[in-house]
Amino acid sequence: MASYKIAVKTGDKKGAGTDANVYIVLHGKGIQTNKYTLDTFFKNDFERGNIDNYSVDSEVNIPEVQRIELWRDAYGLFSNWYLDWIEVTNLTTNITSIFPAMKWIKENQRYFFNHIDTCLPQDDPFKEMRMLELQNIQRDYQIQVKVPGLPAQIKELPDDERFSFDYQFSMGLKGKIYKEESQRLVMASGVEWKDVEDVKSMYTPVFGIPQGSKTFNDDAYFGRQRLNGLNPSLLNLCTDIPESFGVTEIMVKPFLEGKTMKQAMDAKRLFIIDLAILEGCPTVGENIMTCPFALFYFNDVKCLMPIAIQLFQKKGPSNPVFLPSDPEYTWMLAKMWYSLADSTYHQALTHLNFTHLMMEGICVAAKRNLAPSHPILKLLNPHFIYLMAVNSLALGTLINPGGAIDKDSSAGVIGHFHIIKKSMAFWRLDLHGTLPEELKSRGNGNCMKMKASENSLTADYELQKWGAELVKSRDDGGVGILGVPNNGKFVATDQLVLTLTAIIYTCSVGHAAANFQQFDEYGAPFNYPYFLSGTPPKDKNPVTVETVLRSISNRIQFLQLMGSTKVLSEKGTQSLGDFEKQLIVDPPAIKFVEEFRQNLREIGKTIDERNKNRKYPYDELHPSAIPNAISI
Repeated sequence: MASYKIAVKTGDKKGAGTDANVYIVLHGKGIQTNKYTLDTFFKNDFERGNIDNYSVDSEVNIPEVQRIELWRDAYGLFSNWYLDWIEVTNLTTNITSIFPAMKWIKENQRYFFNHIDTCLPQDDPFKEMRMLELQNIQRDYQIQVKVPGLPAQIKELPDDERFSFDYQFSMGLKGKIYKEESQRLVMASGVEWKDVEDVKSMYTPVFGIPQGSKTFNDDAYFGRQRLNGLNPSLLNLCTDIPESFGVTEIMVKPFLEGKTMKQAMDAKRLFIIDLAILEGCPTVGENIMTCPFALFYFNDVKCLMPIAIQLFQKKGPSNPVFLPSDPEYTWMLAKMWYSLADSTYHQALTHLNFTHLMMEGICVAAKRNLAPSHPILKLLNPHFIYLMAVNSLALGTLINPGGAIDKDSSAGVIGHFHIIKKSMAFWRLDLHGTLPEELKSRGNGNCMKMKASENSLTADYELQKWGAELVKSRDDGGVGILGVPNNGKFVATDQLVLTLTAIIYTCSVGHAAANFQQFDEYGAPFNYPYFLSGTPPKDKNPVTVETVLRSISNRIQFLQLMGSTKVLSEKGTQSLGDFEKQLIVDPPAIKFVEEFRQNLREIGKTIDERNKNRKYPYDELHPSAIPNAISI
């Protein structure tokens, strides 16, 4: 006689609990127990978020349970059930086997979960069952291009990808609080601004004070935004001045500390941003979108300073080059119209397309082609949590016609989609998704070499199908990702390492950099406007601070933007390395995960030490501040 303890964890998703009858069979090597009903007398089992414990006795002694067979019926009013995991302990041998599930258990369908279920398809002893499971998954995970010209996404959100109840409740509650506070402030103060201080009065205890609001017309802060703000990937080392940029030696001489432009370039202290991609960008109504050049100089006191801005691509008398020596508020207005283009690029590309949308297609393809027991899917799954759910939510509330982006930005949804379509021709996983290469391409760093391996991966047919679907044209039902090594035919380890590193980096660090300072930046309309009314300056005549004030969003628009960016800036999931889904359970892999966590702790200590001596500490990319996934 053998006794077994069975612990069952029901998930935290809405409707996860069940009233159905649940049955289990324990399997060992060539032996199995009878069927058992998991039920506790006078107790409501399998409630959302609960762990239920059961004891069963059997004449079959399985020292270490290798596999479980599980199913449920449709009994009861609420029969849906989301299972997180099951643990089975043989109380005689005291050996525990872990069976991660992380899925909805459908009625009258038998599920098999293997202990330490990690294996390649060519090595799986249950190949036929694995292929059948993958075929079922593919019916739920279908690829679709929802907006012509944009990235591929999930056709319909599968139940397994929905938010947990607590996470959805928390997001909804925060949104409700900020909406109510916004309504109160509009009722109390009206729609239009009285003066600059009136804008600051919106920073109530409910919202807090955004960092960007602590400076006003500050060139040093404007430079720091290009390095430490939401959109640092635009800054390029300047090696020559574009023909269409009208800046001259005489104009910038006062700002180069005695150097010529060539000397500043040779010293690698001159930097440029060219936002030509925004030329011709559609806007909402009569709004105007700039497509500027900006020139920056890294000075002797180690500050990146703006020294010239041209708001449109074609130089001419009505498109002057603005300088720090121009009238105070004329220069300020030029910086604000530059930032309008920068913020539009940020939201459309750096944030929305290059993290949320690009990674969704990659995620769908991974789940369609890699079985749940594939080690690569286990590696990637923690970095995909809630990605499809948050994108689905955004398509219905933020980036839909008449949604938040239409109301809060100059470009609106049509303008954002216009820019995204342009970017699809140049975004590459091996460049824009790979930080060392991306820095090198802008003249701002050295490429990190990958160690090549000749190990063949061709026998892994699931991996090869994933790679093929990643590069397959969107017109033909694929994801259409450019820059996948060897065009998705993985034959060496370094090709796979580059691909996985780019995905994990983009889903964690890349998204964190583009997301979590949103309230601090967008909540400061003079420093990082997302909407401007009126006309950009066409000459260097002095303007008043009242003109600057009239150009920003009115109170209703501004508070809507504050509310949405406040929600988006609040980290709702666990930190990098602390995974919500504990799918990695085999001992060798756990060892590598712990090494990864230790490396992150060491990086955190280094950042903490450096910040002690920084005038402006930078905490946004501290490992503890970076979530695992694009979950907000």
